[in-house]
Amino acid sequence: MAVVLFAVAFAWVESAIVFYLRTMVDRLEPYQANPLPLFAGLAGVEVIREAATMFMLATVGFLAGRDRVSRWGYAMIAFGVWDICYYLFLIPMTGWPHSLLDWDILFLIPLPWWGPVLAPTLIATLMITWGTLVTQVPWLRAGGFGGARVLLPTGLGILLALYVFMADAIRVAPQGEQALRQMLPTQFNWPLFLLAFALMSIPVLTLLRRLRCAASEPPLSQSTSCACR
Repeated sequence: MAVVLFAVAFAWVESAIVFYLRTMVDRLEPYQANPLPLFAGLAGVEVIREAATMFMLATVGFLAGRDRVSRWGYAMIAFGVWDICYYLFLIPMTGWPHSLLDWDILFLIPLPWWGPVLAPTLIATLMITWGTLVTQVPWLRAGGFGGARVLLPTGLGILLALYVFMADAIRVAPQGEQALRQMLPTQFNWPLFLLAFALMSIPVLTLLRRLRCAASEPPLSQSTSCACR
């Protein structure tokens, strides 16, 4: 509960900072001409702020968990709750997003990420689900991260999702920084993203299968049965 409360409070801070920044550069809605206007020193500060934000969320997970898997679990919960609440808090602050299909600049590291609000929200939901399972059902952590059969497709899904978010930036990057700042994507690659999302769902589906399997077995065999691994 403390992790969730921290994530909610931190999301308000994040939303407020973004509100200040977007007001400063006159970009309350990110999808418009010249979405990343050049302000002296602002880009570098923003990139470092993003990195610091990720570090803080990871630190919360490390402090809350008692082993490697639970630490990752709490970090995923913190990130997922923070991400969803960030958009929820922006609505009363700025009147945006108008819908889950509105475009947003998600991150700037290492290139600008663009995507509809729905895409990171889906990923955040997945992170919260996985984190909740491994932190609230201790015996599910016995299998670690699931081995290569789980980690390999999940890693591939993450790489595909990153590519989808940065595809337009990768395309225009050779044209220089100014082109990256002025770039506006026109189409989101939903088929490839949904494939990536399906691959990233494998850890959650694996845990849910183990839960369902354990529910049909005697309690003493839940954490040891090979059939439930």
